[in-house]
Amino acid sequence: MRIIFLGAPGAGKGTQAELISAQYGIPAISTGAIIREAIAKGTEMGLAAKAYTEKGMLAPDEVVIGIIKERLAKDDCKNGFILDGFPRTVVQAEELDKMGVDIDLVISIEVSDDDIVKRMSGRRVCGSCGSSYHVLYKPSKNGDQCEKCGSDLSIRADDKPEVVLDRLTVYHKMTEPLKDYYKSKGKCVEVEGQEILDDTSALVREQIAKAFGR
Repeated sequence: MRIIFLGAPGAGKGTQAELISAQYGIPAISTGAIIREAIAKGTEMGLAAKAYTEKGMLAPDEVVIGIIKERLAKDDCKNGFILDGFPRTVVQAEELDKMGVDIDLVISIEVSDDDIVKRMSGRRVCGSCGSSYHVLYKPSKNGDQCEKCGSDLSIRADDKPEVVLDRLTVYHKMTEPLKDYYKSKGKCVEVEGQEILDDTSALVREQIAKAFGR
Protein backbone atom coordinates (compact mmCIF):
# COMPACT_ATOMS: atom_id res chain seq x y z
CA MET A 1 0.00 0.00 0.00
CA ARG A 2 1.92 2.98 -1.32
CA ILE A 3 -0.15 6.17 -1.19
CA ILE A 4 0.48 9.83 -1.99
CA PHE A 5 -1.71 12.59 -0.55
CA LEU A 6 -1.96 15.77 -2.63
CA GLY A 7 -3.66 19.03 -1.73
CA ALA A 8 -2.98 22.70 -1.24
CA PRO A 9 -1.25 23.86 1.97
CA GLY A 10 -3.87 23.61 4.72
CA ALA A 11 -6.16 21.23 2.83
CA GLY A 12 -5.76 18.62 5.55
CA LYS A 13 -3.69 16.03 3.74
CA GLY A 14 -1.29 15.68 6.67
CA THR A 15 -4.12 14.87 9.07
CA GLN A 16 -5.56 12.28 6.69
CA ALA A 17 -2.13 10.74 6.18
CA GLU A 18 -1.71 10.30 9.95
CA LEU A 19 -5.17 8.74 10.31
CA ILE A 20 -4.57 6.24 7.51
CA SER A 21 -1.10 5.51 8.90
CA ALA A 22 -2.61 4.58 12.25
CA GLN A 23 -5.36 2.50 10.70
CA TYR A 24 -3.14 0.42 8.42
CA GLY A 25 0.13 0.44 10.35
CA ILE A 26 2.28 2.02 7.65
CA PRO A 27 4.43 5.15 8.14
CA ALA A 28 3.22 8.58 7.08
CA ILE A 29 6.21 10.47 5.72
CA SER A 30 5.85 14.25 5.85
CA THR A 31 8.71 16.12 4.22
CA GLY A 32 7.27 19.37 5.53
CA ALA A 33 7.64 18.19 9.14
CA ILE A 34 11.17 16.97 8.53
CA ILE A 35 12.18 20.26 6.92
CA ARG A 36 10.61 22.33 9.72
CA GLU A 37 12.51 20.25 12.27
CA ALA A 38 15.76 20.86 10.40
CA ILE A 39 15.04 24.60 10.29
CA ALA A 40 14.33 24.67 14.03
CA LYS A 41 17.60 22.84 14.75
CA GLY A 42 19.57 25.08 12.40
CA THR A 43 21.07 22.20 10.45
CA GLU A 44 22.81 22.74 7.12
CA MET A 45 19.76 21.41 5.26
CA GLY A 46 17.46 23.51 7.44
CA LEU A 47 19.35 26.70 6.74
CA ALA A 48 19.27 25.92 3.02
CA ALA A 49 15.52 25.43 3.12
CA LYS A 50 14.68 28.34 5.44
CA ALA A 51 15.10 31.08 2.87
CA TYR A 52 12.59 29.34 0.61
CA THR A 53 9.92 28.29 3.11
CA GLU A 54 9.72 31.73 4.78
CA LYS A 55 8.73 33.16 1.41
CA GLY A 56 6.18 30.41 0.77
CA MET A 57 8.45 28.85 -1.85
CA LEU A 58 9.35 25.21 -2.35
CA ALA A 59 12.50 23.75 -0.86
CA PRO A 60 15.08 22.81 -3.52
CA ASP A 61 14.63 19.41 -5.16
CA GLU A 62 18.01 18.15 -4.04
CA VAL A 63 17.07 18.74 -0.38
CA VAL A 64 13.67 17.07 -0.59
CA ILE A 65 14.72 14.15 -2.77
CA GLY A 66 17.67 13.41 -0.50
CA ILE A 67 15.34 13.24 2.50
CA ILE A 68 12.92 10.91 0.70
CA LYS A 69 15.59 8.49 -0.55
CA GLU A 70 16.99 8.10 2.93
CA ARG A 71 13.55 7.66 4.52
CA LEU A 72 12.18 5.08 2.05
CA ALA A 73 15.24 2.90 2.60
CA LYS A 74 14.22 2.24 6.22
CA ASP A 75 12.70 -1.12 7.21
CA ASP A 76 9.33 0.26 8.25
CA CYS A 77 8.58 1.19 4.63
CA LYS A 78 8.83 -2.38 3.32
CA ASN A 79 5.09 -3.04 3.69
CA GLY A 80 4.01 0.35 2.38
CA PHE A 81 4.01 4.03 3.25
CA ILE A 82 2.18 7.30 2.81
CA LEU A 83 3.85 10.34 1.28
CA ASP A 84 2.62 13.76 2.42
CA GLY A 85 4.31 16.71 0.75
CA PHE A 86 6.27 14.74 -1.84
CA PRO A 87 6.37 14.82 -4.78
CA ARG A 88 5.65 18.53 -5.15
CA THR A 89 6.49 18.82 -8.82
CA VAL A 90 6.27 16.62 -11.89
CA VAL A 91 10.07 16.54 -11.95
CA GLN A 92 10.06 15.07 -8.42
CA ALA A 93 7.40 12.54 -9.46
CA GLU A 94 9.59 11.45 -12.35
CA GLU A 95 12.52 11.13 -9.94
CA LEU A 96 10.35 8.92 -7.74
CA ASP A 97 9.64 6.73 -10.76
CA LYS A 98 13.36 6.52 -11.50
CA MET A 99 13.93 5.32 -7.92
CA GLY A 100 11.73 2.33 -8.78
CA VAL A 101 8.99 3.37 -6.37
CA ASP A 102 5.65 2.15 -7.71
CA ILE A 103 2.82 4.25 -6.27
CA ASP A 104 -0.54 2.48 -5.92
CA LEU A 105 -2.91 5.38 -5.22
CA VAL A 106 -2.84 9.19 -5.22
CA ILE A 107 -5.57 11.02 -3.28
CA SER A 108 -5.98 14.74 -3.94
CA ILE A 109 -7.94 16.62 -1.27
CA GLU A 110 -9.77 19.55 -2.87
CA VAL A 111 -10.40 22.75 -0.86
CA SER A 112 -11.08 26.24 -2.26
CA ASP A 113 -8.41 28.94 -1.95
CA ASP A 114 -10.72 31.12 0.19
CA ASP A 115 -11.22 28.30 2.69
CA ILE A 116 -7.49 27.59 2.74
CA VAL A 117 -6.68 31.19 3.68
CA LYS A 118 -9.32 31.11 6.44
CA ARG A 119 -7.96 27.85 7.82
CA MET A 120 -4.28 28.73 7.79
CA SER A 121 -4.37 32.39 8.83
CA GLY A 122 -6.37 31.39 11.91
CA ARG A 123 -3.77 28.93 13.22
CA ARG A 124 -1.84 29.87 16.35
CA VAL A 125 1.16 28.13 17.91
CA CYS A 126 2.71 28.24 21.37
CA GLY A 127 6.38 29.10 21.08
CA SER A 128 7.19 27.37 24.39
CA CYS A 129 5.45 23.96 24.34
CA GLY A 130 4.41 23.72 20.68
CA SER A 131 0.66 23.36 21.32
CA SER A 132 -1.48 24.44 18.37
CA TYR A 133 -4.83 26.24 18.23
CA HIS A 134 -7.16 27.92 15.73
CA VAL A 135 -9.05 31.16 16.35
CA LEU A 136 -12.21 29.70 14.75
CA TYR A 137 -12.05 25.92 15.10
CA LYS A 138 -9.94 25.37 18.24
CA PRO A 139 -9.48 28.63 20.18
CA SER A 140 -7.46 28.71 23.37
CA LYS A 141 -9.58 29.17 26.50
CA ASN A 142 -6.94 31.68 27.58
CA GLY A 143 -7.32 33.90 24.54
CA ASP A 144 -3.88 34.81 23.21
CA GLN A 145 -2.14 32.59 25.76
CA CYS A 146 -1.56 28.84 25.67
CA GLU A 147 -3.93 26.73 27.78
CA LYS A 148 -1.14 24.36 28.79
CA CYS A 149 1.73 26.63 29.77
CA GLY A 150 0.40 30.19 29.62
CA SER A 151 2.94 31.41 27.05
CA ASP A 152 1.92 33.78 24.25
CA LEU A 153 0.51 32.32 21.06
CA SER A 154 1.72 33.50 17.68
CA ILE A 155 1.05 33.00 14.00
CA ARG A 156 3.75 31.18 12.04
CA ALA A 157 5.39 33.27 9.33
CA ASP A 158 4.13 30.94 6.60
CA ASP A 159 0.53 31.12 7.95
CA LYS A 160 0.18 34.87 7.42
CA PRO A 161 -2.51 35.61 4.76
CA GLU A 162 -0.14 37.22 2.29
CA VAL A 163 2.27 34.29 2.54
CA VAL A 164 -0.57 31.76 2.26
CA LEU A 165 -1.72 33.39 -0.98
CA ASP A 166 1.83 33.20 -2.32
CA ARG A 167 2.00 29.52 -1.33
CA LEU A 168 -1.29 28.84 -3.11
CA THR A 169 0.04 30.48 -6.27
CA VAL A 170 3.09 28.22 -6.11
CA TYR A 171 0.89 25.17 -5.47
CA HIS A 172 -1.36 25.81 -8.47
CA LYS A 173 1.62 26.39 -10.74
CA MET A 174 4.04 23.72 -9.55
CA THR A 175 2.16 20.97 -7.68
CA GLU A 176 -1.36 20.83 -9.08
CA PRO A 177 -0.10 19.46 -12.44
CA LEU A 178 0.69 16.25 -10.51
CA LYS A 179 -3.02 15.42 -10.62
CA ASP A 180 -2.90 15.12 -14.40
CA TYR A 181 0.42 13.28 -14.21
CA TYR A 182 -1.03 10.56 -12.00
CA LYS A 183 -4.45 10.58 -13.66
CA SER A 184 -2.69 9.64 -16.89
CA LYS A 185 -1.44 6.58 -15.03
CA GLY A 186 -4.92 5.81 -13.70
CA LYS A 187 -3.83 6.35 -10.09
CA CYS A 188 -5.26 9.72 -8.98
CA VAL A 189 -8.65 10.29 -7.37
CA GLU A 190 -10.10 13.52 -5.93
CA VAL A 191 -11.85 13.94 -2.57
CA GLU A 192 -13.73 17.11 -1.64
CA GLY A 193 -12.44 18.39 1.70
CA GLN A 194 -15.32 18.83 4.15
CA GLU A 195 -15.80 21.22 7.07
CA ILE A 196 -16.01 18.27 9.46
CA LEU A 197 -12.86 16.16 9.68
CA ASP A 198 -14.67 12.84 10.02
CA ASP A 199 -16.62 13.51 6.82
CA THR A 200 -13.42 13.98 4.85
CA SER A 201 -11.93 10.88 6.48
CA ALA A 202 -14.94 8.81 5.42
CA LEU A 203 -14.49 9.87 1.79
CA VAL A 204 -10.76 9.07 1.95
CA ARG A 205 -11.39 5.61 3.42
CA GLU A 206 -13.97 4.95 0.71
CA GLN A 207 -11.36 5.58 -2.00
CA ILE A 208 -8.80 3.37 -0.24
CA ALA A 209 -11.37 0.58 0.07
CA LYS A 210 -12.07 0.81 -3.66
CA ALA A 211 -8.36 0.67 -4.50
CA PHE A 212 -7.25 -2.06 -2.08
CA GLY A 213 -10.42 -3.88 -1.16
CA ARG A 214 -10.00 -3.11 2.55
